[in-house]
Amino acid sequence: MSATGSGTIVCIGGGEDRTGELKILSEVARRVQGGVLAVSGVASDDPVPLYEEYERVFGALGLRTVRVDIRQRSDAAGEDITRSLEGVSGFFFTGGDQLRLTSRIGGTAVVDMMWQVYEAGGLVGGTSAGATAMCSTMLVGGKARESHKIGDSQLARGLGFVEWAIIDQHFAERGRMGRLLGAVSENPQILGIGIDEDTAILVEGDDGFSVLGRGAVYVIDGSSITHSNVAENALNKTLSVYNLTVHVLAAGDYFGLNDRAPVKLK
Repeated sequence: MSATGSGTIVCIGGGEDRTGELKILSEVARRVQGGVLAVSGVASDDPVPLYEEYERVFGALGLRTVRVDIRQRSDAAGEDITRSLEGVSGFFFTGGDQLRLTSRIGGTAVVDMMWQVYEAGGLVGGTSAGATAMCSTMLVGGKARESHKIGDSQLARGLGFVEWAIIDQHFAERGRMGRLLGAVSENPQILGIGIDEDTAILVEGDDGFSVLGRGAVYVIDGSSITHSNVAENALNKTLSVYNLTVHVLAAGDYFGLNDRAPVKLK
């Protein structure tokens, strides 16, 4: 499947405001339009406090939530889980470990229901690991705060809602530019998107995405690369790459996917 439905994909860089103005989570609530939001802490090894926190926040924003409490892969299959999710208007995944998330729900009835909701105009997405997991190609590891070394990228299959990008989160806060540069250099046909904390992208349709929140979104475009050393079989050698394009976007900016160019929204 590809994300060509009429719904919304929200990817938050983690650390979103849950006590103040709630700008990002308010946008999530607005797009669910007073319906029921399925919240899953499947990425976390201790999801109960997360459920309680998001139930409080989304309840204050007028939403009813239902827990998608999946502790093992078998929990994501069968009639019990599909019955509990009937009538939901969106899916929201918390932070944690994106590989835990995808290995427990990938290819299950839960993902099938996510696609049904999205294609009917609903919302899918999440924060931190829940954002990264929305991609087809998912970044699961790699050293931060240092220059990228060849062979250090750790990628896996994600849920497939964002086919055109690799998303990383807690971006500036955890110094993850090097590892995202490495991932794009190895996969130059897709964009690299680094999302700061308390910052999000909203994808509505196939044309592009808008930015909201207090931080930045870094867009790395490898389509114009003229040289890299990733194929030289020199593991642990420092990455060399020429003519990458990097855009830095803030709230109110929009990035068009057709021309791979940013614009300022009115």
